[in-house]
Amino acid sequence: MASIKKGDTVVVISGKREYRGKTGTVLVVDREKGRVIVQGINLVKKHTKVQQTERGTTTGGIETVESSIHISNVALIDPSTKKPTRVGTKIETVTKNGVKKTVRTRIARKSGKEI
Repeated sequence: MASIKKGDTVVVISGKREYRGKTGTVLVVDREKGRVIVQGINLVKKHTKVQQTERGTTTGGIETVESSIHISNVALIDPSTKKPTRVGTKIETVTKNGVKKTVRTRIARKSGKEI
């Protein structure tokens, strides 16, 4: 089970000084490269070719977009204390309609609350 998923609220724990300590939501997780894109973090200028759309408006130019950072540089936010925490899993057996099923849930290590 993955520790950080799309839509999680994370805090940057290391990296550029201007982004350290800031929080944001995870937009994209790249498992193969071990990188995440966090909203409003690691902003870079992207130069795109100016093109004209069917309606006659121009798109392109210099855009500011989020770039990826390594997954080890972010930590998940504990829902109760609003501080960085590690992620653990809790395995439970649930009976639903007479069928037993094992369910894994992510928990915050500091508080023990479900994420």
